[in-house]
Amino acid sequence: MNDIRRTILWVIFGFSLVMLWDQWQVYNGRKPTFFPSAVQRTASAPQPTGAASTPDGVPKAINNAATGAGIASVTGQKALQNNAPAVAHERVVVHTDVFKLTFDTEGGSLVQVELLKHADMADKARPFVLLDDSKDRVYLAQTGLIPAAGGSALPTHKSVMTLMPGERTLAEGSQTLELRFESADVGGVKLVKTYTLTRGSYAVAVKHEVINLGATAVSPQLYLQLVRDGNKPVGESSFYSTFTGPAIYTEAKKYQKVEFADIEKGKVDIEKTATNGYVAMVQHYFASAWLLADGMQRDLFMRKVDTNLYSVGMIAPLESIAPGARKTVEAKLFAGPQEEKLLESLTPGLELVKDYGWLTILAKPLYWLLDTLHSLISNWGWSIVALVLLLKVAFYWLNAKAYASMAKMKAVNPRIMEMRERLKDNPQQMQQEMMRIYREEKVNPMGGCFPIMIQIPVFIALYWVLLASVEMRNTPWIGWIQDLSSPDPWYILPVVMALTTLLQTSLNPAPPDPMQAKMMWFMPLAFSVMFFFFPAGLVLYWITNNILSIAQQWVINVRMGVPPKFHLPKF
Repeated sequence: MNDIRRTILWVIFGFSLVMLWDQWQVYNGRKPTFFPSAVQRTASAPQPTGAASTPDGVPKAINNAATGAGIASVTGQKALQNNAPAVAHERVVVHTDVFKLTFDTEGGSLVQVELLKHADMADKARPFVLLDDSKDRVYLAQTGLIPAAGGSALPTHKSVMTLMPGERTLAEGSQTLELRFESADVGGVKLVKTYTLTRGSYAVAVKHEVINLGATAVSPQLYLQLVRDGNKPVGESSFYSTFTGPAIYTEAKKYQKVEFADIEKGKVDIEKTATNGYVAMVQHYFASAWLLADGMQRDLFMRKVDTNLYSVGMIAPLESIAPGARKTVEAKLFAGPQEEKLLESLTPGLELVKDYGWLTILAKPLYWLLDTLHSLISNWGWSIVALVLLLKVAFYWLNAKAYASMAKMKAVNPRIMEMRERLKDNPQQMQQEMMRIYREEKVNPMGGCFPIMIQIPVFIALYWVLLASVEMRNTPWIGWIQDLSSPDPWYILPVVMALTTLLQTSLNPAPPDPMQAKMMWFMPLAFSVMFFFFPAGLVLYWITNNILSIAQQWVINVRMGVPPKFHLPKF
């Protein structure tokens, strides 16, 4: 009876890992790994899903302005304001030590961001492109003004602006570079955007000056939005699914992320107003975010803009501006890698775009420890090995209990096998005899499972640390492993992983029942196959864990007088 329970436990445990992993993706706003569902996208009119407290017509105004964002570079379209003829606009390229940025004079929008210190995964010679506006991708950062209900049109991100003369490359010795865009008079209001780029920084300061050139007071509202298509990043593995989509953060409800599919269906439940926080677009390893100063009222929204085009943003009502007066609003645009220390330094909660899921409470200290080890070792691969070694030391007592229990099971196994053969025609007496032997030998059949199960959340948290850390991206370990975030190109690590898994399984006591013994081999084999598609850093951590577990199990068996013996399957 206990053998059956043990086998059932292993089968349930293995299947639960697969199902837990699959549902974990859904819980964290990702697509299921094993049972993905197709996402239907239609060209229906955008539905407001947030900012319910904004004046009537505001969400519609932003949607109308954002429609066609992906073809903003094409001249000859009709202007948004007053149905005036389109005005030609141009694109301007700016360089810093970390950025190659492309701005469009239409709205002074940021339409392309190349991260010079992060290579493209497909072509290492090219920098990684985060924001983009091409035939294949749309990912833009836009700002503009919208009027209160019933007000006249104001400068938006569709208004062609004038770029003031100035440097386009951050000079040696200079710490900052400024770009100034000025709109024409629209509805008696002029909008001036000043981008300040800082050496070594992925955060761009964006100053909005709203100048009232009219004869009456105006009360405009400033919007900041990120517009993106709903496609997964190019090269993203379909085997392990990471979240791609919009997110917001407020002190009241903390970090909230929403799938594009949920926006499509109108199933968005987010904080709608706040005086703090940020809005962001998140993908594996990278993110962009609009930040406003705390204390400034803002309305938050996520909505569909066009077919397969979505936006997340905030609307900040401005105080009344008298004729001839101006109002200045400071904002920040972050566009870069999800480096935890960098994100924490910009604003509270921004580090949460680096998503560890529901095991964040375990993952954050594990990342801190991994980062500390890297500061000493200066190699992320060896840092992973060192971290697993420290975890094995920390869990030594628990593992010792588990392996001691397995050793006792192995020692009593010949008696169990003999008894089962002798009483195979009397199942009831067989179970009674088995329980008697376990009591006499003080063996707990479940004693080897519970200590290991306690450790599972820690190692799953470490899995997400390694999967989410951009530091692993394009980072070499040794020899043929030149990128810890990509699968082993020669499949050497997955093969070693499979061999160590099988070796560890063979050291465990074989179940008396042949069918149970075969089942004990099935899950490790299936688990090993999955690792052929995993990043090398993750496989390295499991190999290290396996080798240390085998060594500890071997030592404990010898100490208990149970010679290590390999149990091979008989298929």
